[in-house]
Amino acid sequence: MAIEVGNVFEGRVTGVKPFGAFVALPEGRVGMVHISEVSNEYVQDINTVLHDGDTVKVQVIQVAPDGKIALSIKRLLPRPARTDRGPRPGGPRSGAPREGGHFGGSRGGGRPPREGGRGPARDSAPRVWQPKAPVRSDNMSFEDMMSRFKSQSEEKMADLDHETNNRRGGGYAPRSRRGR
Repeated sequence: MAIEVGNVFEGRVTGVKPFGAFVALPEGRVGMVHISEVSNEYVQDINTVLHDGDTVKVQVIQVAPDGKIALSIKRLLPRPARTDRGPRPGGPRSGAPREGGHFGGSRGGGRPPREGGRGPARDSAPRVWQPKAPVRSDNMSFEDMMSRFKSQSEEKMADLDHETNNRRGGGYAPRSRRGR
C-alpha cells in the first residue's frame, strides 16, 4: 500500500524525542508523530506514553514535498465523551451575524447598555476613525483646499484627544490641582 494521506499503518517506534516519536513504516520509510498527535489528553512528557520498540497504529496526515511524513495516533483513538457544561453564556455562537446584522447579538459586545441610559458598557468595541468621502477639489483655490485640510486635521486631533482622555479616565488636571 502506498503512503498517502489518510492511510493507516502499523509501525514500530524507532526513536523518541521531546517533540515526538519516529515510527518505521512499510517500504523502509520513517514518519514522525508529533507530541500533540499522540493522545486525546495533554501529554507533558512523551516518554510516559511511547517507548522505543512499541508497535503503534498510525494514520498519515501529511506527506511533505521533501518526503517527510507526518503521522497521528490520536486520530485513530475514539473521541472522549464531552462533559456537558451547559449552554454558553450569551447563547450559542456562530460565524454568521444575528438578527440586526450584528455578530454577537448586541452592539456592546454582548452586554446590555448601562443603567441610566449612558450608552454601551466600557468594553464595547473600540471606535475607529473612518475618513470622510473626499470632496472634489477641481475648482477650489489653493487657500480653500488648505483651509479644508486644516479644519479636517483639527477635527481628527480633537477626536483623538477625546478618545485618549476617555481611556485614561478623565481629562487633564493641572499640576496645582493634583494631589502631591
